[in-house]
Amino acid sequence: MDEIEEVQNLVNRINSRDFNSKEYQEMKIEELSVEIRDAIKFQQESFQKIEELETKGVQRDLIKYAKIICKNSTEREILKIQEVYLKKIEKKYLKSIKK
Repeated sequence: MDEIEEVQNLVNRINSRDFNSKEYQEMKIEELSVEIRDAIKFQQESFQKIEELETKGVQRDLIKYAKIICKNSTEREILKIQEVYLKKIEKKYLKSIKK
């Protein structure tokens, strides 16, 4: 497989992460914690792969596009999980302290 196909496959893999169908509101704090770690790990692995392709000399525009897609997609997923995670922590722990 040539490098351009690798970038295309990586972008497809990033775009195919189906985080929108997950019911974060229904998950427990521990499950959300796992989801955040998985999303961050996926982001790190994707950026590492992009950097490897960049050192191979793949077209700069294609690499730039892959970085933007990776950054936007994974950060959106992480922020969505974090929002629910922090609300649940606040509800469970901070309000129990006030009692």
